[in-house]
Amino acid sequence: MGETSSTNVDDDLLLKAFFAEVGEVERDNEVARILSCFKLNPFEYLNLPFGSTPEEIKKQYRKLSLMVHPDKCKHPQAKEAFGALAKAQQLLLDSQEREYILIQVTSAKEELKSKRKKQLKKDNASKLKSMVDEGKYEQEYLKSEEFQNQLKLKVRELLTDQEWRRRKMQMRISEEEGRLKKDEEETKEMWKRKREHEEQWEGTRENRVSSWRDFMKGGKKVKKGEIRPPKLKTEDPNKTYVQRPVKRG
Repeated sequence: MGETSSTNVDDDLLLKAFFAEVGEVERDNEVARILSCFKLNPFEYLNLPFGSTPEEIKKQYRKLSLMVHPDKCKHPQAKEAFGALAKAQQLLLDSQEREYILIQVTSAKEELKSKRKKQLKKDNASKLKSMVDEGKYEQEYLKSEEFQNQLKLKVRELLTDQEWRRRKMQMRISEEEGRLKKDEEETKEMWKRKREHEEQWEGTRENRVSSWRDFMKGGKKVKKGEIRPPKLKTEDPNKTYVQRPVKRG
């Protein structure tokens, strides 16, 4: 355990000593390379093959970060490049993120191999050589620079497609969330207006009751300008009436 720790310290010292002698041109070139990388592929930023282990990722990050560190590199975009490296390392050390990228790499390899098989069917010489070498010819091709370049481009294509699908799905989710929020706000507003109406109706209850009582006591009110007919008097059979004398002229 102690030997491993000591080895790591020695490696760091050697790296620092080496990059202390690296010229400004090399640093500027590395900044330019980092900033030109495909944004969705952190392996490109660290300039690593797809099968790199977490330890290899950490080691490569230490190496490149020393080269483009803003305190050492005078390039105006050194800070941006340094940040891009840090983000790339963070993504690749995340097991889920790394697994996601490696799934796209596997899919890209399968597509390229399938395409090559179709080409070999038309090329009898290549097919015969492949059979004679018992697969060695195919393995050599998979390790070739030509295949690696094709793989890099294919991975870019798949990652771009997946990112587009993700953004499109996110857009749909956002639109649906917006619609639901709007419906919720409209429902709340409707219930608010209903409560206000009920409170207003309840607030005028006493006035309505009083008006109804007055109406019941006084009967129908006479409108202004309307002539009410005189009330007819009814005779009380129990009351004795005195006949007034009639004046004769």
